[in-house]
Amino acid sequence: MHRLILETAPATATGLTHHRMGNGDRTRRGGDEGPGTAVVTRTKPQAKRPNLYRVLLLNDDYTPMEFVVHVLERFFSKSREDASRIMLHVHHHGVGECGVFTYEVAETKVTQVMDFARKHQHPLQCVMEKK
Repeated sequence: MHRLILETAPATATGLTHHRMGNGDRTRRGGDEGPGTAVVTRTKPQAKRPNLYRVLLLNDDYTPMEFVVHVLERFFSKSREDASRIMLHVHHHGVGECGVFTYEVAETKVTQVMDFARKHQHPLQCVMEKK
């Protein structure tokens, strides 16, 4: 069995202590642990959760309701019932949430919807906002 032994060297002019790791050593070299002795530890970096963004559809007076339902089914994988419910919410309240995504995914969805609407000559607006 191998043990790692932490050895300390005399403090340098800066007041820092240098450490050497002895692999396979069975005894501690040097004097007693006292002032000037330090233990070096490593912490695991904490993964930060990405910011999330809401993708929203905005109401207009020209885009057919069936087209909005189709967009919700195609780009947001909504069922016909959920897509109809969201479309009616957009129609009655002026805005409706399609989903919550990371920045890159939300940006892609907005671009896809806007390009698809333009291709079909509808003024449908899709935007994203930080949650």
